[in-house]
Amino acid sequence: MSLDDAAPPDLAAMEAARETLGDLIDETPVHRLRAAAVRHALGRESDVFLKLELFQRTGTFKARGALLSAMALDDAARARGVTAVSAGNHAIAVAFAADSVGTTAKVVMMEGADPFRVAQVRRYGADLVLVPDVHAAFETVRAIEGEEGRTMIHPFEGRTIACGTATVGLELARQVPALDAVIVPIGGGGLCAGVSCAIKAVQPGCRVYGVEPEGADTMHRSFAAGAPQPIERVRTIADSLGAPFALPYSFGLCRRYVDELVRIDDEAMRRAMGLLFAETKLAVEPAGAAATAALLGPLAARLRGKRTAVIVCGTNIDAQKFMAQAVFA
Repeated sequence: MSLDDAAPPDLAAMEAARETLGDLIDETPVHRLRAAAVRHALGRESDVFLKLELFQRTGTFKARGALLSAMALDDAARARGVTAVSAGNHAIAVAFAADSVGTTAKVVMMEGADPFRVAQVRRYGADLVLVPDVHAAFETVRAIEGEEGRTMIHPFEGRTIACGTATVGLELARQVPALDAVIVPIGGGGLCAGVSCAIKAVQPGCRVYGVEPEGADTMHRSFAAGAPQPIERVRTIADSLGAPFALPYSFGLCRRYVDELVRIDDEAMRRAMGLLFAETKLAVEPAGAAATAALLGPLAARLRGKRTAVIVCGTNIDAQKFMAQAVFA
């Protein structure tokens, strides 16, 4: 079966994707979080596990889907190169993927992007184009795709991306058996689509919760409308979760496999950043703290006494910005 077919990935496709990625992608560890704040919010009988995808190559889960996409290119497409649009993490991942398979990358990011992310893109040898906002970014990447013949590796849409992100869920479901719940951050929905699909395949009784910032709630709006929806403007510090619209494939998987969506505000992510640093010494970006914020906020009551996993999706943040954004109790 082609990775570009419209059907959801089955377990065989997810396992094949993980085998294809091989040792270019790390199996990221799981850490049991034994924090006082967790005991207070969820009770002593609760178990919380952090899936530490921030330890992945390039610092986020994005490397999985980007590399799987680059590996699928034929010789002619590799000769033309790839392109991508991103707040930073996907751009880094595509630059890494291009370097790994021996092609070139030209990526589009927003002006004012985190300096650490910009440096990482350049470190992998990609050409970088900076534009004013996310809408201009998508227009620019489409122009590059048309004019230069480069293959666009989408940040969150399509079966290949879902197969890549599903490998996160596949690892987690086998690392931590008998989970009651998994909490997954949502930007465009690519991570949540793949993870939820994998979790339901391996642990069908586990509930999957998707979490979005209040200022970038495209999936909430899409669920309510029954079809992918845009938002007029992204208003959140979690720029990695700031997709301007949802798209059919990732939306469809989320609708099928995600049990519930919740929203969190920026202040909740700031506090979760501080907690993760204080308890685990992990300096994560706001998106990386989103699932923890949901666990200790809107999901705390219903996950009390449960066995829950949280996806810590990334850590590409400048040290100064981290200190400015994190709130320490």
